[in-house]
Formats: sequence, structure tokens, C-alpha cells
Amino acid sequence: MTYAVSEIGTAEKARRRGRSLPALEPWLYLSPALILLVTVLLVPLIIGISYSFRKFSAFRSEYVGLGQYQAMFSDPLLAQALINTLWWTIGSLFFQFFLGLGLALLLDRPFYGRKVVQAVVFLPWAVPSFLSGLTWAWLFNPIVGPLPHWLYAMGIMAEPSNILADPKVAMWGPIIANVWFGIPFFAITLLAALKSIPSELHEAAAIDGATPWQRFSKVTLPFLAPTIAITVMLRTIWIATFADLIFVMTSGGPAGSTNTVATYIYVSAFKSLDKGYASAVAVLLLVLLILYAVVLIGIRRSLARYS
Repeated sequence: MTYAVSEIGTAEKARRRGRSLPALEPWLYLSPALILLVTVLLVPLIIGISYSFRKFSAFRSEYVGLGQYQAMFSDPLLAQALINTLWWTIGSLFFQFFLGLGLALLLDRPFYGRKVVQAVVFLPWAVPSFLSGLTWAWLFNPIVGPLPHWLYAMGIMAEPSNILADPKVAMWGPIIANVWFGIPFFAITLLAALKSIPSELHEAAAIDGATPWQRFSKVTLPFLAPTIAITVMLRTIWIATFADLIFVMTSGGPAGSTNTVATYIYVSAFKSLDKGYASAVAVLLLVLLILYAVVLIGIRRSLARYS
């Protein structure tokens, strides 16, 4: 009887072990990627957050608690950087999305030379951002670039001048460069989403007498809505944290008119050597973007549910 009970217990343990091994197998395959993600993403994030509670000097650091966060509320430069970031993000995103959507709708139609046009449209995405910013800075320079002279010829400017040197309109320089740089992202993703829409739906709508606008608003747009939500979310995060173009073209000037939160973090950390305050500002930006992402993901889920 004792042997029978022990054999039953051994068999039960073997069955449990046999069920647990298949459950652990996927995690074993994922373990290299998970270790890499934790090492590359999570560990630097924890270290960066810990820096925000410290005050760094040339040779030492001290714990200051929430002192760095309290200093942010009385920092006029940070307040201006937040406003500039909002302007920079919304302005870039608006033109990138609508121009990218227009290109996607154009490339979704068959025409002669479409592959060549696709290659040209997607080319800016392959250009390094540093080179893109440098090129656009030259284009806005009235000595070596044609843009100021074209704007003067069209009556937009009173004289050929560098808009990057005017605090009132300097932000439009990086925004234009960023629009040129980011249009391919929306064009590629929205074109892929357009290809997934069954052609029978458009044919049925046309047979029912729907106009082109009605087919776009009632058929195309509902299918694109989930993709639009996720691409807008991703691009907003990338633009808000994107400092390359602005730093290359204006370095945050003139008079801080193009200084965004991303460039302010860079200047605070590597020029002012205040890593603690830069980390606190970075945590603030992280929280704002997480809240934004949560709202957009909720909108996307509702759109996917009703599409």
C-alpha cells in the first residue's frame, strides 16, 4: 500500500513537471531578448530616475530628494521649452500626417512611374537627421541657399533673410525640415493600411452611388482609423523627444525661441553639467508622453472596436 501511494505521488510530480516545461519553453526562447531589453532599457531608466533625486557638482553628488522637481516649477526656461515643444510637435505632426496621407492615397492608385515616385518619396526617411538638418540650415541661409530669395520673390518676405535668425518665425525652419523628414513614415504606414482594405467594399459603394468623398469617409477612413491612431502616437513621441534637427539648425536659439524640452535636457546635462536637473526634466517629459500614449491607446481600442 505504501509503495502504491509513493508511486502515485511520483507519477503526479512527473505530470506536473511535464506540464510546466512546455509553459516555460517560450520564456526560455525569449530570455535573450528580455535580458537585452532589461539591460538596455530598464536599467538606464532606473539610473536616470535615481539621478533626478541628486544634485551633481564637478566632483561629487548629494541627495536632494524632490529638490530638482521643485526647481522645475520656478524655471522660466523650462516653461518656454514646454510651449515650444507643443508648437514644434503639433506643427510638425499636422503637416506630416496630412501630406503623408495625401501621398499614400496617390501611391495607392496605379499610374506610370509609380515605383520611381515611391522611391523618391521614401528617400528622406533614409537620410541621417544630422545631414538633413545641416542641409536645411544651408537652404535657409540667404548667402548660399535659394529659399530666402524664393520667399522674397513670392512676396512672403520683405527681403532675403535667414528665418532661423528671427525669434518670431525661427521655429518654422526646423518644422519645415522635420515635415520633409517625417512625411515618408506616414506615407509608408498608411499606404500599407490602404492595401489591406478589400477592393470589393469600394466597388460596392460605387455601385450604390457613393461619391469619392463618401467612399473615403465611410469606407477608407474607418479602416485607417486604428492605424492612424497608433502612427500618430508613435510619431508624436518621436517628435517630442527629437532634438537632432533643432540642435543642428538653431541650437535652441535665437533667444531660446526654438528651445524644446529635448534640447533643454541635452544642454542641461552636457553643457551645464547638471545631470540631476536634466534627469528630472526627462522624467517630466516621460510622464507627459506616457499619459498621452495611454489616451491614444484607449482611442485606438475604441476605434478598432467600432470599425
